[in-house]
Amino acid sequence: MWYSAVGCIMMLTLSLLAVPLATHAQPAGKKPRIGFLSPLLSNDAGASRNFEAFRQGLRELGYIEGQHLSIEYREAPPDRLVERAAELVRLSVAVIVTWTTPAIQAVKHATTTIPIVMGASGDPIRTGFVASLPHPGGNITGLTILSAELSAKRLELLTQLVPGLARVAVLWTPANPAMVLEWQEAQAAARRLGVQVQSLEIRGPDEIAGAFAAAAREHAQALFLTAEALSSTHLPQILDFAARGRLPTSFHRRELVEAGGLMSYGVDLPDLFHRAATYVDKILKGAHPGDLPVEQPMKFELVINLKTAQELGLTIPPTVLFQADAVIK
Repeated sequence: MWYSAVGCIMMLTLSLLAVPLATHAQPAGKKPRIGFLSPLLSNDAGASRNFEAFRQGLRELGYIEGQHLSIEYREAPPDRLVERAAELVRLSVAVIVTWTTPAIQAVKHATTTIPIVMGASGDPIRTGFVASLPHPGGNITGLTILSAELSAKRLELLTQLVPGLARVAVLWTPANPAMVLEWQEAQAAARRLGVQVQSLEIRGPDEIAGAFAAAAREHAQALFLTAEALSSTHLPQILDFAARGRLPTSFHRRELVEAGGLMSYGVDLPDLFHRAATYVDKILKGAHPGDLPVEQPMKFELVINLKTAQELGLTIPPTVLFQADAVIK
């Protein structure tokens, strides 16, 4: 009978509608694995905060670790990033989240198909990671920290904190394209501010001591560090030199000021990693990374360590203290 056929068709249609649709990133019955590559060592408080902020972002989106997905966490010093990135690719993770230019480069080299979410990148256009912020293209998207642009602001703040500042030593790594851009921005800002900047190029931790000796010979009055992982992993050595030379220090992350640096100005990194979870969510639901615009930071913070200032004999101007988001006493 014709109505029997229609009834069968209706029943089949209803049964198909009852089956949940699977995305390309999450096959039915299989929990996706998310790769997280950290370029810093596990004893870095900032790296831990970023990872926890990312996990919190996932939880707020309804992802329970172990129930809806798993996270493959890997960390490595700069010379092991390529190896760790390849390891995540072999695990066939659904998405890889990472940060800093060397780590993003390592993952980009390891895969052109697995989606990559930049938790924080210096300048993703000028370093060749994306075609543009609105339309990244390829398999990479995420967030940028505008590190090069912020170098100028950090140097300006440093001159406000240190009256009569004339000579600043800049510690940077030429092997990192993002740090090259930071150094260029610092030079341009120095010319506007009437400050001389001394280039302290280092290619590894074994060159730090020589760089400090060069700064001492040139009678540097302050130490400016680019947003490089090296400044975090070798922080005790850097702060010890600054203390012995009575040099004010400028960093890009608050954790480095909490450890004894004078000041930092930069983005709220945990906030970026919290937002990175949204990218992962969209990709797991079928979005293509090349179609997801790269977002810029929304929160910036100035942190000043008053204890360090007192040890250096500096009196922080009230106008600068008023601008501070956090004052460490």
